[in-house]
Amino acid sequence: MFARVLYETRPETPLDLGSAELATTYAARPGMYRSFGKRAFDLSMLALIAPIVLPVIIVVTIILMVQGQSPFFSQLRVGRGGQTFKLWKFRTMQPDAESVLEKILANNPELRDEWERTQKLKKDPRVTAFGHYLRKTSIDELPQLLNVLLGQMSFLGPRPMLPEQQYIYGPAFPVYSSLRPGISGPWQVSERNDAHFQRRAELDMDYARDLSFKTDLKLVAKTLRTVWYSTGY
Repeated sequence: MFARVLYETRPETPLDLGSAELATTYAARPGMYRSFGKRAFDLSMLALIAPIVLPVIIVVTIILMVQGQSPFFSQLRVGRGGQTFKLWKFRTMQPDAESVLEKILANNPELRDEWERTQKLKKDPRVTAFGHYLRKTSIDELPQLLNVLLGQMSFLGPRPMLPEQQYIYGPAFPVYSSLRPGISGPWQVSERNDAHFQRRAELDMDYARDLSFKTDLKLVAKTLRTVWYSTGY
């Protein structure tokens, strides 16, 4: 059902992100950090923050269970090499969120237009009160640490896309699929919900082109600032 909603609201043509040759060049850039260092960076970060975030994960899980909800939500996303994986989050929406979305987009032209432009709703009526808090503080993303541990995601990288969104990138999809998607990344710390999908794809291409240990450290600093000021929703 969700896939049908996305298909019905997608633009007719893929994004204009340059030639296929340019995209392939970005995707194939060599480098020690890209090949090995980035994964070592992820594992080091996991070891560093685990004692801090594990108690938070336990507390939030208990709260959601007490509220009568299944605490975790999974959804198929596209990862490195175009392989799909289950992305994990804390549940922030009502249980029948997918069917509700279909009705919302069918009955509200303004929200439908927003979905077409950004693939998100800034004020999503499906989000619960506690879910809003989890999103505002980015705590809802913490279960994705399991995805990082399994090597399906990185701390930093392109925002993981839905399988139905692959066509939008057009010839630039090799750029996205050359990297592990990230819990945070250039889109998450910039315009966020105000950014069109075109801008999100452009940021992914810029990140692939400039990827280095230095740029990742800068993104870590921006991510911490975003979380501190609760601008992640």
